[in-house]
Amino acid sequence: MYRPFLLASFGLMAVAIPALAQPKPDPDWPCAQRKVSTLGYGSFWTGPDLAAAGEWGNDREAAQFARKLASRRTELNDVDGLIDDFTKDIKDKDEKDKRLTRVFAGVFEVINGERNTIVSGIVRYAQGQHRLAQRIREEADKISETREGPAEDATKVATKEGTDLENSFNWDRRIFDERNKSVTYVCEVPTLLEQRLGEIARKIQAKL
Repeated sequence: MYRPFLLASFGLMAVAIPALAQPKPDPDWPCAQRKVSTLGYGSFWTGPDLAAAGEWGNDREAAQFARKLASRRTELNDVDGLIDDFTKDIKDKDEKDKRLTRVFAGVFEVINGERNTIVSGIVRYAQGQHRLAQRIREEADKISETREGPAEDATKVATKEGTDLENSFNWDRRIFDERNKSVTYVCEVPTLLEQRLGEIARKIQAKL
């Protein structure tokens, strides 16, 4: 049986990590949001066929512009004006539509790639938290066994060995809790990228 301070510690951790504590289809996905490993452009784009517009990377200006729009440093409120600047010298409507389609293809690939990297990072983050939680449980078991074992073992708690064990337990628990506080923010990033992609797609399509 755990000592009260150990029970309290795990009670606090259980409250702190509801996303990790609740059963999920994927045990390595700690987010409340449904896991979508990669996006499909059809969810955002109803304009011209991307393949028919040609490879976006071969259009240097379209590629540079796509990367600029995809960057989170570019304010969404500025996108309409930037699109107008990009197309102001394109007189042929078909050419304009084709180049804007390439721009969207580039934006999609850049944002989807960034999102995929973040999703993979979240999975690794959760796996690390699981490993740390297991180590904390093992440390708690050792402390509990020492305290409730034979008298000669109980004396170990007062020794350097016992002190080091409790210090390690407390440190690991602190790291676990601090990392877990950032889970909510980290889990929001893929959704924010999806929203950005959808808004840029809407703005580009409005110019076709």
